[in-house]
Amino acid sequence: MIIRGNILNVFTDEIYPGEIKIKQGIIESIKEVDQYFNDIIVPGFIDAHTHIESSMVTPSRFAEVALRHGTTGVVCDPHEIANVMGMEGIEYMINDAKFAPLKFFFTAPSCVPSTKYETSGARLDSSNIETLLSRDDFVALSEVMDYYGVINGEEDLIKKLEIAKKYHKPIDGHAPLLSGENLQKYIQYGISTEHECTSRREALEKKRLGMKIMIREGSESHMLEELSKMPADFIITDDLKSEDLIKGHLNLRLRKAVDLGMDPFEAIKLVTLNPAEHYNLNCGSISPGKSADLVFIDNLEDFKVNRVIINGNTIFKKQKVLYRANPIPLETSIKLDYKKPEDFDLKAEDPNRKSATVNVMRIVPNAIITTRTTAKLTVDKGTVIPSVFEDILKISVVERYGGNTIANAFISGIGIKNGAIASSVSHDSHNIIVVGTNSHYMAEATNKIIENKGGLVAISNEEKMDLALPIAGLMSDKPVQEVAKKSAALNDMVNRMGCSLESPFTTLSFMALPVVPDVKITNLGLFDVNANKFIDVIEKEE
Repeated sequence: MIIRGNILNVFTDEIYPGEIKIKQGIIESIKEVDQYFNDIIVPGFIDAHTHIESSMVTPSRFAEVALRHGTTGVVCDPHEIANVMGMEGIEYMINDAKFAPLKFFFTAPSCVPSTKYETSGARLDSSNIETLLSRDDFVALSEVMDYYGVINGEEDLIKKLEIAKKYHKPIDGHAPLLSGENLQKYIQYGISTEHECTSRREALEKKRLGMKIMIREGSESHMLEELSKMPADFIITDDLKSEDLIKGHLNLRLRKAVDLGMDPFEAIKLVTLNPAEHYNLNCGSISPGKSADLVFIDNLEDFKVNRVIINGNTIFKKQKVLYRANPIPLETSIKLDYKKPEDFDLKAEDPNRKSATVNVMRIVPNAIITTRTTAKLTVDKGTVIPSVFEDILKISVVERYGGNTIANAFISGIGIKNGAIASSVSHDSHNIIVVGTNSHYMAEATNKIIENKGGLVAISNEEKMDLALPIAGLMSDKPVQEVAKKSAALNDMVNRMGCSLESPFTTLSFMALPVVPDVKITNLGLFDVNANKFIDVIEKEE
C-alpha cells in the first residue's frame, strides 16, 4: 500500500512531498517525490492522559467520535471505574475498547481509593498493580495522587512505585501546588509527569526538577493560555465531556496552541512524538517500523482533519467514520437507601442558638481547586440554614456502596437560586454529590439518581431533567451525540437556575476529590487538603 502527500517530519521540523509505503499496518519506507499535494500528512494524535469515563460514554462510543478529530491513540487511566468496581471495572474498559480501531493504551490506577479519607467501591493493592503492569496493554502506573502517602513512605504505595520500575514503565504524577522539599521527595521515587500545574511558576519549578509537564486543556481546566509560552512536553485533556468531544479533541487544542503563539511543529510533537517516546508506543512519527497511524490535515493553523488512517486502514474519510460501536453491557447497582430531606440537614450542637459561623468551600471558576472561607448563617430550630442571597448553598456527599454514610457542608460559587443538582460522577470514589438550596430538593435529586442507577440530575421549582448513566454510575452506552445533547441541556438548565459556571456538573464532580487543594468534602466529612485532616463545618455557634 502506498500513501502520498506532504509529509510532516517531527524530527526535522519540515514538510516535503513524499510517498509512504505500508506493509501489514507498519510503515516500511518513506521517500521524497517531486509532486504537488494539498494535504499535510501528520502522525496520528495521541492524548497522553485522559479518563474515558469523563466523557460519560464507553470506550467504544468514545472512539466513534475521537477518530473523526484525528485522534488515533489515547493513554487512558481507568481509575474512575476502578474506584467503583475494581479489577472488574478495568476489565470492562479493556474489553469494550478491544474492537474499536482507536488505540487505547491503559495505565494501572495507582490510588484506588485516592486517599483513606473517603469510601470507595474497591481497593487496588500492590499485587493488583503487579498483575496489571505485567501486561503489555498497560503502559504506565497512572497518576500518583496520594502525594502525602509518597512523602511519608506509605508501604503499599511505595511497592506500587517499585513495581512500575521493575517493569520499566513510567510513573505519572498528580501533585497540585506541591513545592520545595516535599516536591523533591515526591520526585525521588521516579514520578515523571505532572498535569496539575496551575501557574507558570509551579510548572517551571517542576520542569527544573526533571518532571515532564502536561498542559491540561479539558472541559473544566484550561491551562493552554497560562502554560503555552513555557517548555512543556504534552498537551492533554484529562477530562473531556461528551458535548466538548463532539466539537473536537486534540485538533482543537493544537489550533488554540498555535493561536497562542506556539510553534506548530512543536505543538504537534506534544501530541505525537513526545507521548509515543515517553510511554514506549510504536507510533508518534512517520518513520520506518512505526504503525501507519496517519492524519491528513488542511494546514497548520486550523488543523481540519480530512482523513484518518490507523494501522494502514482508512478509518475516517469524506466526513464519515468507517466504524460503528457495539458497547458491551454491564450490570451495576447503587447500594443505597432512598433519602429523606432531614438526611441533608446540618444540625447545630445547641438547638437554641440563633446563628453559626461555618467553614465554606469556595469554587474557583474554570479550575478544580477551591479556597476556604467562612460565613455566618442563621440557625432555625437547630438546623443551620443556607443563604441563597449570599450564594452559600448546601453540599452533601452520599455514600453509594452500602454504608449509607452522608456528610453535609456548605459551598459558595454554584449560584443556583432555587433547586438542586446531583451527580454520581464525583471524583474519585464516585459517591453521590448534591448541591441545593434546601434539603427537600436535595433528597429528590438524590433519589432520582438512585432510581436511574447513576447519572446527573437537575431539579428546580419550574423543571426537572436527568441523564441516566447506568454503567457503573459513570457512563452510558448511548451514542456520544445523544449523551452530549442531554448533558448540554442539563448544563443550560443549571445556568437558568442561576449558575454562571461554564461546566457546572464537571465542577461539581471535583468537589469530593480530597487530593486537590484547598478544601473538599467526602462522605466522611469536610476535608482540609493542605492540612491533610478533617475539619468541623461549624466553627462557632452564637
